Amino acid sequence: MFFFNFFFLLIFIFIGVAYYVLLERKVLGYIQFRKGPSKVGFFGLFQPFSDAISLFSSESYFIYFGNLFIYFFVPIIGLVVSCIFWVLYPVCFNLVSFNLGFVFFICCSGLMVYFIMMAGWSSNSMYSLIGGIRSVAQSISYEVCMFMIFLSLVIFYLGFSFLDLFFIQSFNWFVFFCFPLFMVFFSCLLAETNRSPFDFAEGESELVSGFNLEYSSFLFSFIFLSEYMNMIFMSFLMSLFFCGGDYYSYFFFFSVLFFCFLFVWVRGTFPRYRYDKLMMLCWSCYLPLVLNYLFFFCFLKVIIF
Repeated sequence: MFFFNFFFLLIFIFIGVAYYVLLERKVLGYIQFRKGPSKVGFFGLFQPFSDAISLFSSESYFIYFGNLFIYFFVPIIGLVVSCIFWVLYPVCFNLVSFNLGFVFFICCSGLMVYFIMMAGWSSNSMYSLIGGIRSVAQSISYEVCMFMIFLSLVIFYLGFSFLDLFFIQSFNWFVFFCFPLFMVFFSCLLAETNRSPFDFAEGESELVSGFNLEYSSFLFSFIFLSEYMNMIFMSFLMSLFFCGGDYYSYFFFFSVLFFCFLFVWVRGTFPRYRYDKLMMLCWSCYLPLVLNYLFFFCFLKVIIF
């Protein structure tokens, strides 16, 4: 029953990724005073399926120099890790929403760094390697702040299960209780998923396309699916941690959709950061703020108990 439900959930996630790409292209089109995809189907509703058929049926080439085995299997591993994230969907039956879900998320999130690093290295391209190095440094730096925010909230509600987030936020949401942490967390998610204005792994002006430069056809589509699945899951996680965590209400899913829309809105609005400013923002601004909140929550729990 677990495997059936998880497979059923993944089908909807893949459909959601397809229409999330359509939403992004539509929103960016209207931001840039154009219509976006509108030809295939009614208002372009079948455009994602047309793009998927075109991408999977295009010619795939393989490199002669480099580690072909790692080059071939790394995108598949990245997609599998992104799918495993959704095991943590917090329901009380038929899915693995276990008591140590927070620890499981930290372990799986750390694996994404190895996926990017091996994808950039195995291509044997200097541009891919530089994009991979920059992305790894960026991801590790912002993972520190993101995990500190998680740890602050875990210390506050004294549990590692995502199911507890609904009960602890029944009277007061975390977004009102610690709004600066919410803003820092959203910024960390932008950097963690390599999205604008922190998309240095895919800096087109100097790196062509970053760590995925040498990938094409279905291998590139696996990396593409993994990135957008991570964005939807991070939006879901942000709603769970800061917006009540009532995953049975319609408002919760509208808040997830709103955070997904924020990813696109930020991409169409802000220019790319400078890399030294990205690192300075993390280590000089975000980390001291998050550590102060961590000490505050520790002190608060000592006072209460």
